[in-house]
Amino acid sequence: MTEREFVQDLPDLIDATEYPAHPQGRLVRLRITVDENGVSVLADAFRPLEVERLMDELGGGPVQQMLCG
Repeated sequence: MTEREFVQDLPDLIDATEYPAHPQGRLVRLRITVDENGVSVLADAFRPLEVERLMDELGGGPVQQMLCG
């Protein structure tokens, strides 16, 4: 399992105006950034479990996760 850290804030990649277009909640959006420190993946989804599965499959480092509600 990937190491997880809960953080107070992360950028949103999905906003509430997109909810009606995805009534089954299957939207997942990724932003992949490559810099001198390596590769970073920012992910947002209606279903957090989908992002968690993806991050576990990618592996390779810690995951910062934000609780929302």
